[in-house]
Amino acid sequence: MPSRRWDSRWQPYYDSRPLPVDDGIATSKARGAMAEQWWSKRFVEVLDTYGLGPRMQRGRRYARTGQLVSFSVELGKLLAEVQGSRRTPYLVTVHAPATSDAQWAEVDTALASRVKFAARLLAGEVPGELEEVFTAAGMALLPKRWSDVVARCTCPDDANPCKHIAATLYVFADRLDSDPWLLLEWRGRTREQILGPLLPRGIPAADDDGDFPVEAPDPANDVASWWPLDPRRPRPLVADRPGTQAAGWLLDVDPPDPPEIILGRLAGLAVEVRGTPVTELLPEAYRVVTTDPGD
Repeated sequence: MPSRRWDSRWQPYYDSRPLPVDDGIATSKARGAMAEQWWSKRFVEVLDTYGLGPRMQRGRRYARTGQLVSFSVELGKLLAEVQGSRRTPYLVTVHAPATSDAQWAEVDTALASRVKFAARLLAGEVPGELEEVFTAAGMALLPKRWSDVVARCTCPDDANPCKHIAATLYVFADRLDSDPWLLLEWRGRTREQILGPLLPRGIPAADDDGDFPVEAPDPANDVASWWPLDPRRPRPLVADRPGTQAAGWLLDVDPPDPPEIILGRLAGLAVEVRGTPVTELLPEAYRVVTTDPGD
């Protein structure tokens, strides 16, 4: 029978060895720091500030040695099966702090108003200012207190978090290194919900596999319709001097029809020139540069 001990907070725990797991889910790092990217490091730092005692250390060992039988991230919660000393794995759920639609609306507005910020998100990066955006909306990207998190485990340990919950959190931190969008999903928003307001009109959101749905083509996204090719072309470039070979091929294209259709891709671009939105200035500039001087 496992021996009963006491942790630094004078709460009992049972010192027992967990049953091994074949092909268990483990962190990618067997030793050293639990995370590498800034967002996953911040998550681990926040966990460390909770002062939750030795159970977090034991949970870290569970995470490194692959004691998780299953692990998944769903909207607003983490789900895991963690193998302990008993034959049946323990079920763990970790719910993120609740947020309102009004708070998410503020986040969406803040992201849409920052052009460079939005571009980095669209490129799959997570800007360091993301926490500031959430704070301004009255919500924390990372829970500041353990009491903000609702975590449950089916093990007999009375303490919360137990080592099984801790192991789940450290595996989550490890997954964040390679997929930062899991953090936003745990906070209750999918990648498509975050990026949707940032995408130019006519561009569909990708599915879970990163593929785009097949839909009727939007003229603003159909490059072939912007500049239709004359079937008689391309043609070879004329040599500069008699007796020399042409340097390449000349590809003539017709003007886009309608000429300003490509400008629809810039809708929502919050940039001004001397107080005038650039989207109001570009049509005339576009008309000038696409007009044949001989017309």
